[in-house]
Amino acid sequence: MSSQLINGKEISNTIRTGIQKEVQDLIAKGITPGLAVILVGEDPASHTYVANKEKACKELGIYSKLIKLPEDTTEEDLLAQIKQLNEASEIDGILVQLPLPKQINEQKVIETISPLKDVDGFHPNSVGKMLLGQETFLPCTPHGIMKLLEYSNIEVAGKHAVVIGRSHIVGVPMGQLLLQHDATVTYCHSKTKNLQEMTKQADILVVAIGRAKMITADYIKEGAAVIDVGMNRDENNHLCGDVDFDSVVEKTSAITPVPGGVGPMTITMLMYNTVQSAKTKLA
Repeated sequence: MSSQLINGKEISNTIRTGIQKEVQDLIAKGITPGLAVILVGEDPASHTYVANKEKACKELGIYSKLIKLPEDTTEEDLLAQIKQLNEASEIDGILVQLPLPKQINEQKVIETISPLKDVDGFHPNSVGKMLLGQETFLPCTPHGIMKLLEYSNIEVAGKHAVVIGRSHIVGVPMGQLLLQHDATVTYCHSKTKNLQEMTKQADILVVAIGRAKMITADYIKEGAAVIDVGMNRDENNHLCGDVDFDSVVEKTSAITPVPGGVGPMTITMLMYNTVQSAKTKLA
């Protein structure tokens, strides 16, 4: 069976072209969208993500403000920094790069960001609105995955979608967005019994477990669309996903590669949310 390779880079570039035009229109009206990113500590992966976000802002004409704080920053200082940004008129979106050092309560940080600038879509207000199907900032990775499915002409309505993983960043919102697009959704996780039985029923399988190449061909139903959210290193230190791509690809009707699948979409949807936030200034 020939499988459609879902090219996240291409789809992301198409969406970014639209975002760039919106940015130019806003700038022409005297509004430059602005994104503030706070980076605490020296986590190498976080530094890479932040550099990619800055690059995307630059390419699209979005004002980018990076605030680097040392590893031993207190929770109080970080919250004070966020409160300042909540008030800053040139900033439309605030992102605090996770994970945070252990002395800082992640949930408290998320709740301190103004819901009006919560471009990550993690604030309880945003999550509540998402669950109710109301307009809000959607979490970037699940939103990006919905765009991948849409641009690849993969029908969601009436399909059985299985999501492996239940994080608040990907798994939980992913299932909700699929449900809102009329899929029948099953959540699986580390306590699921007979995982293979569940995944073999999936027309659409979204894998977000953080274990390199765990999902092999015997987890896949013939003709399924497979979305791999994983970002791991294999035994040769090469980037790989949670899905064993080589063994799975023959069975699928469509599949995302790692890298170049879901990854580019996450940053693109962050840019999208920042511009949506800036557009509220026109009202």
